[in-house]
Amino acid sequence: MGRLLIDWGSILIVFVAFGLGGVLKGATGAGAPLIAVPLLATLYDVPFAVAVFSIPNVISNAWQAWTYRKDLNAPGFALTFAVTGAIGALVGTLMLASLPPQALLLAVALVVFAYVAFRFSRPSWQLSWPVARRIVVPVGIVSGGLYGATGVSAPVSLTFLNALRLNRPNFVATISLFFFLMAIPQLPMLFAYEILTPWRALLGAGALIPILLFMPVGAWLAKRISPEKFDRAILVLLTLLACKILFDAL
Repeated sequence: MGRLLIDWGSILIVFVAFGLGGVLKGATGAGAPLIAVPLLATLYDVPFAVAVFSIPNVISNAWQAWTYRKDLNAPGFALTFAVTGAIGALVGTLMLASLPPQALLLAVALVVFAYVAFRFSRPSWQLSWPVARRIVVPVGIVSGGLYGATGVSAPVSLTFLNALRLNRPNFVATISLFFFLMAIPQLPMLFAYEILTPWRALLGAGALIPILLFMPVGAWLAKRISPEKFDRAILVLLTLLACKILFDAL
């Protein structure tokens, strides 16, 4: 009976976390792990959060990458970014399997704080294409490493692409390809290290439901709330989550 109660509690928490992630993804085209992973990490741990998010991450981004494939304006650049991200994710997953839970929680908190601080301090920062092409390989590896170890790569990946001022379809096509290819080699490693268990895989598959349900809500909100206000609300929420994670880690 106790096991049943724990499982139903997990289902409810996963539904809420991924529902909020779906709102953000529907509004911006990306960013579901920014909400879902820190929230799950505060209630369970980082390996649980990364494992549960792995399957919906692959499926939702495969669908988006295919849907927006014709909007990919720089396929060579996007593919380089995605492949180097996959290499980084392999290294990050090894860290996920070997580092203590407190260290992983602290890493998630610091990553989220870094993202929020950068967004507040440099909201209009812009990157030129020549510079972006020169640094895409190290940025991809670092982004993938963050994703593999913490489940959150946005402080590097989203900031990097946002700074290029891509239009929304091109941005969605590029970031979806990145997340999809980055997650593919991670799945067998998560299984091999028993981080992705059958129960977590089932939760992850079910998490697709709230993501798909709440993505239209995010799209609706994006039309009725100014982008600046919505962005600030997300940053405040992330700050509160990072504070909670930091408290738990210390």
